[in-house]
Amino acid sequence: MLSRYARAVMAAVFAPTARALVRRGVSPDVVTVLGTLGVVVSALVLLPAGHLVAGPLVITVFVLSDTLDGAMARELGRTGPWGAFLDSTLDRVGDAAIFLGVALWFLGAGEDATAGVLALVCLVLGSVVSYAKARAEGLGLSADVGVAARADRLVAVLVATFLVGLGAPTLLMTVTLGVLAVLSAVTVGQRVAVVHRQATSRPTVR
Repeated sequence: MLSRYARAVMAAVFAPTARALVRRGVSPDVVTVLGTLGVVVSALVLLPAGHLVAGPLVITVFVLSDTLDGAMARELGRTGPWGAFLDSTLDRVGDAAIFLGVALWFLGAGEDATAGVLALVCLVLGSVVSYAKARAEGLGLSADVGVAARADRLVAVLVATFLVGLGAPTLLMTVTLGVLAVLSAVTVGQRVAVVHRQATSRPTVR
């Protein structure tokens, strides 16, 4: 959920904690799974119940484990395909839980069906954005482009939720979700276009 620069800074901050956990025999995979469980539970319990200040704060704390597990893996010298696969897969689970939690609040106590539907649209399009990149890489291509990267989408929705919890009008959330839905759709188009260019420029094997 963090940019490359932010990950580097957080990795340095969490390096002592990572070393301490490694010394106690804690696995990076355990931290990854627990962090995701924390995001999912807090998103699906706190957000639908209207805890729009506590929810984003607690979710952010668990999101930091995404940096901690990486620091632990580097400390152990275990960076590799399994850790990357587990981390990416569980990241998508956490992402979906956050947008679903927002949608459940709007479709319930938030009483804004439009915003609720937009949150669900963001959930679906966000999954397609991530899948497009993963599928391209699986084919030996690159799709690391787009105006709405994963970190951007999540920072936007969490900040907007937090501000609404502090008293900002719910219209802020509706507008944010609408913009994210549009930008996510644009990002899908951008990734399809760049993969199409790469795929069609390859010589055809007969």
